[in-house]
Amino acid sequence: MKKYTGYLMVGLVSSMTTMGGFYLMNESGSNPFITNASNQKNGDFELVDYKGNYGYDAPNFVEASNKAVHTVVSIKNYSNQRQQQQQMFDPFDFFFGQPEQQQRGRPQQQQDQQDQPSGMGSGVIISQDGYIVTNNHVIQGASKIEVTLNNQKSYIAELVGSDPSTDIALLKISEKSLPFTKFVDSDAINVGDWVLAVGNPFGLNSTVTAGIVSAKGRSINILGKNSESPIESFIQTDAAINPGNSGGALVNANGDLIGINTAISSPTGSYSGYGFAVPANLVKKVVEDIKSYGIVQRGYLGVKGFDLSNDQAVAQYNKQYKKNVKSQNGVMVTELVSKGSAIDSGIEEGDIITEVDGKEVTSFSSLSFLVGSKRPGDKVAIKVRRGNAEKTYTITLKDAKGGTKIRSKADLSPTELLGAEFEPLTERQKDSFGINYGVMVKNLDNSGKLAVAGVQDEFIILSVNDKEVSSQEDIEKILKSHKGRVSIKFADYYGRIYTKGFTMD
Repeated sequence: MKKYTGYLMVGLVSSMTTMGGFYLMNESGSNPFITNASNQKNGDFELVDYKGNYGYDAPNFVEASNKAVHTVVSIKNYSNQRQQQQQMFDPFDFFFGQPEQQQRGRPQQQQDQQDQPSGMGSGVIISQDGYIVTNNHVIQGASKIEVTLNNQKSYIAELVGSDPSTDIALLKISEKSLPFTKFVDSDAINVGDWVLAVGNPFGLNSTVTAGIVSAKGRSINILGKNSESPIESFIQTDAAINPGNSGGALVNANGDLIGINTAISSPTGSYSGYGFAVPANLVKKVVEDIKSYGIVQRGYLGVKGFDLSNDQAVAQYNKQYKKNVKSQNGVMVTELVSKGSAIDSGIEEGDIITEVDGKEVTSFSSLSFLVGSKRPGDKVAIKVRRGNAEKTYTITLKDAKGGTKIRSKADLSPTELLGAEFEPLTERQKDSFGINYGVMVKNLDNSGKLAVAGVQDEFIILSVNDKEVSSQEDIEKILKSHKGRVSIKFADYYGRIYTKGFTMD
């Protein structure tokens, strides 16, 4: 302890000595660190005349903080599923608060009881009649969602809808005349703008931290865990955010919403200087879709490709196809997807997509963001470069199924609501498991009914409502026009059998 105290004192003394020296030199007018750039040149650089800015007024966030804290809520996720063993730490950790018993230092135990607290996060009130935005990962798998306002009044919230591709979810509580935050144009913010992060880190309600926008359009490849078509164009900030901030507000100096705090980059799981928020413009579009249609309407271009700004990807492409493509901004099209929007438009493999509706495409993630922010049926102008020529194509966007019409939740088939595709078992698989029926789960959507019930890819569905199934058609037939409770029996990778239930809306 004495050793560290000595280090501390040396640091303090050194700092005071240095500052005292600057003061004396400045008083005498002989400070060698202050040099007129116009009078001195040295090679290719100039020394800048530094005079300080002692008249600078520090920003005042009192009004913005008072405005924002009353619109940010605490969200508690309850689950009736058996608590799973703690997973390995992910450096890009979601801000999902730990179960209450872990917060109190008690070891995690498996629980079979219903409605056990499984996590905590934050949310933002966006309308006076009780609509609340949060992250999908905050409420995923919840059997009950409890919302607590800044005044400590609690409600049981309804899950209106969610979107794993953007990690956004919409909740509703029965209340009126609530304070709410307003969306602002997140495209208009600039790197260097002041921002406040408001949330409930580590269970500390109504915590406000300040920082700046440190980058825009950032992709950190985190949402691919929960979606096959993630959209990442995060606002990066150095405002301190920690576990429990998930779903909370990132607001400007006026207290208006510019983003929903979603993830951090950290080797420890706690604040290390960088946080990421879903831009308000994207959040607003997702919320509007969920309110209007029950599901998110998303346009797809129908191309596969890679970032030309990625030197490694460019080198690999050149080596494989014996090309001489140069690193640059844009996306190289390597494949046109069947039934996609681009395949009939004139776009070809090898084209370089450079703009969408006049906005520059710098990476595949920026292309996904620009297109994914549109709806099926929308027309977009896609500029491509082919050799030395440029051309712009007007394309009508399609959905993931190849249609151009808006579909509501009522238009979805039973298996679409379940959120998966199903393949008949092979004879080898039947022999391996000792069964002669069942279907294997493929392409699981983490927002679907099956995922919420605990089913994973390559699990085997044995029966639905006590009826054996051997094909996707069997499932469709059983659940066609079915409303109310559904019971499914399934087997995991190890042949263990489970029975779970959920409600078909």
